Amino acid sequence: MTRGCFLVLKYGRIKYMKKILILTLLILCCTSPVFGGEFEDTLKKAEQGHAKAQYNLGWMYDNGQGVPQDYKQAVYWYTKAAAQGDALSQFNLGNMYYNGQGVPQDYKQAVYWFKKAAEQGYAKAQYNLGWMYYNSEGVLQDYKQAVEWWKKAAEQGYATTQYNLGWMYYNGEGVPQDYKQAVYWYTKAAAQGDALSQFNLGNMYYNGEGVTQNYKLAYVWSSLAASQGEKTSIELRDIIAESLTPQQLSEAQGLAAKIQYQIDHPTETKKSNHSKSKSDVVDRVKKSTVMVLSYK
Repeated sequence: MTRGCFLVLKYGRIKYMKKILILTLLILCCTSPVFGGEFEDTLKKAEQGHAKAQYNLGWMYDNGQGVPQDYKQAVYWYTKAAAQGDALSQFNLGNMYYNGQGVPQDYKQAVYWFKKAAEQGYAKAQYNLGWMYYNSEGVLQDYKQAVEWWKKAAEQGYATTQYNLGWMYYNGEGVPQDYKQAVYWYTKAAAQGDALSQFNLGNMYYNGEGVTQNYKLAYVWSSLAASQGEKTSIELRDIIAESLTPQQLSEAQGLAAKIQYQIDHPTETKKSNHSKSKSDVVDRVKKSTVMVLSYK
């Protein structure tokens, strides 16, 4: 769902704000390590109480890898491993309850298992738990709790929650409104290539919100978002370009190219902490500050 409005601001300045709320259910495609002849050995270990083997069987049944897809069997084995404290199983079990796969849909049970994994530091579970508090699913709506759990994941470098925190600080949801903190978290996510964060960051530099107004940096971030197909960013970028001299524009384009290279070639390849797990219940609380042109 996308909502946009156009307002003209004082001094003719254009302020872009976008709010998008999207619920996306995804399944991460991975390769299971327990196919073929290894299945019987894995089954034997699972029946003996080995948590990792139980998790592997749950994952195989969940994704139909090496065995016919069977959500009830997936739930059975995830539950065995989750009861032993396996965070991936707890997270996946939360997803099964959230989606009603192999069990009746039950948001309270989803919250229960997400919290178990989140308390062990699992970033995706922390993200999902924050979402449940934000959207009042299985718990009473509590923006402060959403912020608390998103911050834990954001501090682990999880770009989606960094974006969400930027939004919360920008709008004062669950925290006092703080544009500097919004810039801080948008910058973290933008540096990882998050298009909506790049767009919002460009908007904040354009309007001098939380930062000193800087058209060159506004162009840099909006152009990076535009290069990913973020349509509103294309319009913002082109408007900003009209305020730059040819030299400033050239410098901004060079800086954007340098940042894009850094995004595409990170100095350290960080291994994901959610290998072989279901992906987030929600791809993102996609809310970004919305386009604006208004008359005063």
